[in-house]
Order: sequence, then structure tokens, then C-alpha cells
Amino acid sequence: MENVSSAVVRPRPRTLWEQGVRPARDAVPLGIALLVTAMVLDLMLSEGLGLFYDLVFVTLSVAAALTIRHEDFFAVGVAPPLAMFTVVLLLAVSEPGAIAQAGDGAVQATVSGLSAHALALAGGYGACLALLLVRRQYAERHPR
Repeated sequence: MENVSSAVVRPRPRTLWEQGVRPARDAVPLGIALLVTAMVLDLMLSEGLGLFYDLVFVTLSVAAALTIRHEDFFAVGVAPPLAMFTVVLLLAVSEPGAIAQAGDGAVQATVSGLSAHALALAGGYGACLALLLVRRQYAERHPR
């Protein structure tokens, strides 16, 4: 009789790069809702859109890139700049003084708002795209 090893082969635990399981149809609307909530809170705490909103934007961009499933990378890849544009456009139409001069029109206020938050937009979007790239490369090198 042979000595058969009864070792149980356990699958390796998922890494940070493999954790994303949320579909885009859930993650993108949730991110936009949280971003609008951050906008409202920032306007309640200060006179205009400021650092709090920028930090939430960057955090949500990173969180979306890490929680989305691999099949939905495109949706999250285009969501951060569209979400920023949507929030700034809403403010430009409803309360232009929060992102620009109070007398500015909607187009000028939108441009001013986007330029005022360009660092957060570039940082959040760059981090999102970089994380999606790392996750894609990891998935190609370590298939499950």
C-alpha cells in the first residue's frame, strides 16, 4: 500500500489587484452620488468647492479603480473626468459663485471650476488609470 499524501491544495488568497468584483452599473452611480454628497458637504462647510471635495474625488477615483471587476474597466476608466465635469456643470448652472465669479455665465464658470480643480482631476484620473493598468497587467501574468 502506498503512502498517499492527503494534503489539501488551497487556492491562493486574492491580492489587492484581484479584489474588484463590483459591476460598473453599481460602482459608477454610487461614486457619482458620493461625489455630489461631498460637493454639498463642502459647500456647507465653506464658501466654495475646495480641498475637501478634491480629496474625496481622488479617494473615490482610487476606490473605483480597485473595486471594479475586470470586465468593466472601461466604464471606470472614463468615469472620473465625466463625474468632475458633471458636478462642476451643476454648480455652474445653479451656483456659479461657488466655483467662479458670481456673475460668470455657465460656460465660463464651468471652465473656471474645472481649471480650479485641475490638480485633483489629474491626480484622481491618473491614479485611476494607473491602478487599472496595474490590475490588468497583474491579471495577465497571474491567471486564476
